[in-house]
Amino acid sequence: MNNNTNHILLAEDDSDFGNILRQYLEISGYVITWAKDGKEALDLFQKEHFDICVLDVMMPKMDGFTLAEHLIELQPEIPFIFLTARKMKEDKIKGLKLGADDYIVKPFEADELVLRLQNILKRTTGNKIAITNEVIGIGSYTFNTRRLELKFEDEIQQLTEKEAELILFLYNHKNQLLKREEILTSVWKNDDYFSGRSMDVFISRLRKYFHKDATISIESSRGIGLEFKIG
Repeated sequence: MNNNTNHILLAEDDSDFGNILRQYLEISGYVITWAKDGKEALDLFQKEHFDICVLDVMMPKMDGFTLAEHLIELQPEIPFIFLTARKMKEDKIKGLKLGADDYIVKPFEADELVLRLQNILKRTTGNKIAITNEVIGIGSYTFNTRRLELKFEDEIQQLTEKEAELILFLYNHKNQLLKREEILTSVWKNDDYFSGRSMDVFISRLRKYFHKDATISIESSRGIGLEFKIG
């Protein structure tokens, strides 16, 4: 049973399945708020605090992908899992690009969902890299680790906590070839497939953030890892 009472937003339009899932998660020690469609889920998210979201992809009024985009705008670090009856590869890739922590195809055992929730919550709430209160110069950029801001001249890029953690880790190992597994284990606390795809998305973002300084690059070494080059 889950000893730390985490609050889950469950967005599922199938009444029978949603009710069974809600009851099982409550028995497992979670607090559940159940929304019957995407719009209701978004309204609830704006009123209450949630630790993680479980989102069905196909829902009336607002689908799970669109809902996730709104949730990320409101709270960039919120972890979420997609549930879907479709096995299309395109759906899975779309979900991962949005930053999903996992993607489960129906039908599935409720125990499987509980285990995945436990793993995600463990790595997203318990093991973050400590971000210190300081300002770091990275080439022509200024990285404020307390405000989570990356500044270039008068332009400020607001960062998520995960982006800041990744930048700090790469900076602390600048000009070193890092294995993918090393980055994943240190920042994501997991080196599975989903974490790897999530990291690829974050690395693409960082490359865009740093593109205005030609002396900064994040170079990939196929089959080995990455190197954060400065100067």
